[in-house]
Amino acid sequence: MKRAVLAFLLTCTAIGAALEAMSPPAAAQPQGQNLAQPSPQATRNTAAAGVGAGADVGAPQMPVDTAPAATPNAPLPGESETQDALPEPSSAAQDLYESARGDLLQIRMLLKNGRTQSTVGSGFLVGTSNLALTNYHVVSQMALDPAIYTAEYIDTDGNTGPVELMAVDVLHDLAVVRINRNGSGYFKVPEQPVRLRQGQRLYSLGNPLDLGFAISEGAYNGVLTRSFYDRLIFSGPINSGMSGGPSVTASGTVAGINVSRRRDGESVSFLVPVKHAQELLRKVAEQAAPPGDFNPLIGKQLLAHQASMVDKLLEEPLTLKGMGQYLVPVRESGEVRCWGRSNARGAVYSTDAMSCVMQSAVFVSDVQQTGNVAMTHQYIRSGTMDPMRFATLASDTFQVNNLGSTGDPRLTKPFCTERFVHTRSLPMRAVTCVRAYRKFEGLYNFTLLTASTDASQSSLQSRLDVSGVSYENGLRVTRAYLGAFGRSGRR
Repeated sequence: MKRAVLAFLLTCTAIGAALEAMSPPAAAQPQGQNLAQPSPQATRNTAAAGVGAGADVGAPQMPVDTAPAATPNAPLPGESETQDALPEPSSAAQDLYESARGDLLQIRMLLKNGRTQSTVGSGFLVGTSNLALTNYHVVSQMALDPAIYTAEYIDTDGNTGPVELMAVDVLHDLAVVRINRNGSGYFKVPEQPVRLRQGQRLYSLGNPLDLGFAISEGAYNGVLTRSFYDRLIFSGPINSGMSGGPSVTASGTVAGINVSRRRDGESVSFLVPVKHAQELLRKVAEQAAPPGDFNPLIGKQLLAHQASMVDKLLEEPLTLKGMGQYLVPVRESGEVRCWGRSNARGAVYSTDAMSCVMQSAVFVSDVQQTGNVAMTHQYIRSGTMDPMRFATLASDTFQVNNLGSTGDPRLTKPFCTERFVHTRSLPMRAVTCVRAYRKFEGLYNFTLLTASTDASQSSLQSRLDVSGVSYENGLRVTRAYLGAFGRSGRR
């Protein structure tokens, strides 16, 4: 039996060769076809629900600290809104709001068929121009599916009008739109970077919960370091619907744009630094006309993100940690955090688990996030189960049958390969599945499942998920991860 198994094993160098020999299969090529869109629903307090677009059954879940702020309609029948109301503003905040109110906007996404409201967010006019800033996630439906969605604004006096999308920055969650009126000049977006002091007072404005325009007081408290792209920490409430509104100093200088909040924290919110809005406004000034189709532009931005993400992920060898007699690869950095747990099932068997997940993802739509990496390991062992029974347990927990089993119109069907491989010191079973993005050519999701095959009463089972990468970079991460496994020498 052992000799028969060894006949199927590959060397570590053959792992790379086998992966390099794979080419994007026809079944995983973007087809460029028009897809039926999911039923439009109001985004409700969206958090990153998975490690990336098309996360399959069993994929690790991402924490809630960097998800885009939701922009919902009023609660549906039988639902209730659990977010707290904004506190009563101070006299200084009231004076600031009165001066700024004329340039505040609510931006509404509408279904073209029937003009039904889909989601709502906030925005603000820049200077005396007819250009307004908001979040990309507020207008993402119109950017991705202009044949289905349109947009309108409403100001604090109840005036409404059409919204024209001019530019998007998916990576920093920003958008520039044009409307049919000009600003008063209150909101100043300076050419130079805005310097803030720890604890400096800031005021965030918007339309929380679709209840009416409001102002929220808070303070600047540094830069979030766990996100791939910088975010300012705002110690104040930013409720759903305030996404895209301005956060300003006492003099009205825009310091950032409201983007998200911690659902598990108390008045811990985040802003996009104004420097990214400055750059996007410069691009609008230089362009002759807005893009006719934003999907290729969004795909280009996502490709740029994955290139820098993978380079940073692999700039140093993956860290090896011991789990029983095995060495497993992890990455611990400012963007990736790891957690561990142990679960003993009586005296029958026990499981130690470790999970490392990137703390941020790029928001594409309310049902799709990408540009994320997750690594999980579980070490299962028993001193009492007979080998046949333990093999059944290990097979049941491997979950290979669930890979790609969920239908997802945003992705092609998975193309999977299975190999028995051999790293420097460890024989393993490896299953790799690749799915292509239909809307964004050149982007793929990679999933790799591995299981050790060297022991009768222990099993190391691991999973790697990489979302929104080029085919070449998917292979780079997979090779680095698979080639790092080994033995620790412990028993």
